[in-house]
Amino acid sequence: MTFARFRALHHADEPLLLPCAWDHASAAALAQAGFAAIGTTSLGVAAAAGKPDAGRATREETLRLARTITRLGVPVTVDIEAGFAEAPERVADLVAELAGLGVAGINLEDGRGDRLADLSAQAELVAVVKSRVPEVFLNARTDAFWLNLPDALALALERTRAYREAGADGVFVPGASAGRDIEALVAGAGVPLNVLVSPGVPMRRLAELGVARVSYGSLLFRAALGAAVTTALAVARGEPVTGEVPSYEQVEALHRYGPRTGDGTRATSDREGQESRGTTRPDS
Repeated sequence: MTFARFRALHHADEPLLLPCAWDHASAAALAQAGFAAIGTTSLGVAAAAGKPDAGRATREETLRLARTITRLGVPVTVDIEAGFAEAPERVADLVAELAGLGVAGINLEDGRGDRLADLSAQAELVAVVKSRVPEVFLNARTDAFWLNLPDALALALERTRAYREAGADGVFVPGASAGRDIEALVAGAGVPLNVLVSPGVPMRRLAELGVARVSYGSLLFRAALGAAVTTALAVARGEPVTGEVPSYEQVEALHRYGPRTGDGTRATSDREGQESRGTTRPDS
């Protein structure tokens, strides 16, 4: 089962390295590259739709993305911001719908703009969601460090413990990067700790500290935007395009990427097989 498979990835010898996608193509390319699981970036999903992040505006876009990327054959965890609703029961409805699509995990955050949600209310939210959909890996995010709040470590420890007691399967503390803070969070959380990838901190160091999961967050989406603009400007200036650029055929083939069949080949429909044997079009 996908749910058990995803849960087990948080208890391996090495941290789960979780790249975050914003559309089917990015998710398929990451799965094809061999990553064990795929997450989503709420910033990427929102920005691609021309909507604000963390503004409860992308519920439908999030569901639409989940419908497509859960067919890729790897566990998927979805960032649902603060749940896209006030009432815990409505958030639980959303998570149940995602689970029905095959989503193995969710991120549920306590940031509310420039402040944190009321702790008791957020813990209740976690408890209601877990009671309704116990099979889903609920990664409870606290934004104490992300918001640069005073006494961030003490706040994060208080909240991660409360979320664990409410039933959270893991905790996510973006912004925590100092070794002493991570050590304290690993010791105090009591469930797998997730942190954001930090270019200056090697994965082996995070493993030594006891981190269970390392998320890319919006890094890949922002890097893709930067690469697109850099490439456009290079062409406009008559300069060479740097970096590896996938071919048209490679990108077009991503829509056929999915679970393997019993003989180890990729499962494709008759129509997809016919299309793969057809002629290719110029880049577009």
